[in-house]
Amino acid sequence: MDINNFELRFITSISEVSSNDWDALPSNQSPFLNYSFLKALEDSNSVSKQTGWQPYHLVVLSDNRLVGAIPLYLKSHSYGEYVFDFQWAEAYQQAGGLYYPKMLTAVPFTPCSDPRILLLEATPSELVQLMIDAIKVEAKRLNSSSFHLLFPDNPEQIDSETTGLLKRQGVQYHWFNNEYRSFDDFLSRLKAKPRKNIRRERRQVNQSGCHFKVIEGANISDDDWSLFYRFYINTYRKRSGNHGYLNQDFFQQIGKEMPNSIVLIAAYNNEQMIAASLFFKNEYRLYGRYWGCLQEYDSLHFETCYYQGIEYCIKYGLEHFDAGAQGEHKIKRGFIPVKTFSFHWLQNSSFQAAIKDFLTEEVVYVDQAMQSLTERSPYKG
Repeated sequence: MDINNFELRFITSISEVSSNDWDALPSNQSPFLNYSFLKALEDSNSVSKQTGWQPYHLVVLSDNRLVGAIPLYLKSHSYGEYVFDFQWAEAYQQAGGLYYPKMLTAVPFTPCSDPRILLLEATPSELVQLMIDAIKVEAKRLNSSSFHLLFPDNPEQIDSETTGLLKRQGVQYHWFNNEYRSFDDFLSRLKAKPRKNIRRERRQVNQSGCHFKVIEGANISDDDWSLFYRFYINTYRKRSGNHGYLNQDFFQQIGKEMPNSIVLIAAYNNEQMIAASLFFKNEYRLYGRYWGCLQEYDSLHFETCYYQGIEYCIKYGLEHFDAGAQGEHKIKRGFIPVKTFSFHWLQNSSFQAAIKDFLTEEVVYVDQAMQSLTERSPYKG
């Protein structure tokens, strides 16, 4: 492909390109970059100008064929991102600048590391630089303060020196399948204390009378979705007093449009569904995303969100379980720390320099934390 023949265009809805063209990009291995997932966010108005997530995707065409894309949003706040820049925004605004709108490449409300710059394999590597340059130019035209790219799974694709994007590191906790034959086989690889803790927590749930049912996407009924949504909003109300980022239309649409990527693990007591956790999956990985309950039981969250997910991975041979952001408490439940990455560019050169200094100091603390967390591994040596 001749790099001079590329057309770069910003679109305000993913529906401006076809699902076949979008899913032909290397994004289709990730359920969260699937056309159906992103379109459901837009169709349900979970992302919109009104919610502070205005779609503004960058697409690349060659001879009217889609050859590249970057999911992109104009943000009027920093909520739902899981890479925190609230202090940056406050400092920027105290200095008299307008931090919002900012431009953000991420999957809304989804802190999972996946591809972010989506290119057909035949495209030249120089196209990455062209796409980032185009976003910077558009940011200046829109008077947007900054551009942020969150949770790429291949950070080496972005050269900080040539792109001017500053790399930031974070930590999450993931579980990896070491060819376990059963849950007991997994437990046998743990040190005595975490092994006893897991058995105790599972026993507490069992003694409460709860049992579990795995419902694959196509078998999730409308009633199941309605119950799950009640659990979801109930959990958000308890934690933050709001209704959550997503609405029932979103969940029901993805249930219909991408059932092969969805697993609902539901907890029952006296044949009544009382809690559930919603997982996404591909051929290799399970992603734990949303959970909720109406009745509280000791260790029910850990069983529904972690141990049932681990059992699912072992049963179906999935290699990797990403159970969501944050949570040092996951270590004693079999998860280990992994690094995550993000990239940042601020239009104001003085603030860009200040953020660069901040990230240089921050990475020292992240590296020290990784070392300390790794030493707390629950696994036998």
